[in-house]
Amino acid sequence: MKSNQLKEIALHQFALHGYQGASLATIANEVGIKKQSIYAHFKSKEDLFISTYNDSLENELYFVKQFIEKNHSLSLKEILYSFLNEYLGRYQKDPHMSFFMRTSFFPPLQLKEQITNGTNTFVNELESLFLVMFEDKKDVLNPNVAPDSAMMSFLTIFDGLLVELLYGFPDRLQKRLSSSWDIYWQGITK
Repeated sequence: MKSNQLKEIALHQFALHGYQGASLATIANEVGIKKQSIYAHFKSKEDLFISTYNDSLENELYFVKQFIEKNHSLSLKEILYSFLNEYLGRYQKDPHMSFFMRTSFFPPLQLKEQITNGTNTFVNELESLFLVMFEDKKDVLNPNVAPDSAMMSFLTIFDGLLVELLYGFPDRLQKRLSSSWDIYWQGITK
């Protein structure tokens, strides 16, 4: 039970302050234990961080899978546009998402390889999930656009919007979403 409590508090601390700024003493205090007691559950701050990151990775993959499953009966256009809006909207609301994104874009140097591997797992899974959807709904695609190309283009727009989410402003994010979406959709469909 304490391990899960520690990870939940650590998630919020790491999401707000990053790896360097988060304090094990603060995490322990919020859980109601002494700092040394953390080591009964995790070998180090790095171990707690990676465990929290892996939980967030699983949470994000679960969200995407559930979203696709729940919306599969909608048109391709509705699914894709709704996904962009819903996923981007989660940044302020879901600490797993904000922690995962911040960590993926700004990994602690000593954990960069592990974080990069996790991020690549996320990207590979996104590609697989969306490719199946594009293949299932390829009847709306322009005959010159292969499902894998449409999927890669969509995820490239998604990546660009994530960068805007992290570095930009909400109004500019919405403007970029609307503009890129219209051009993208016109380009891939009949």
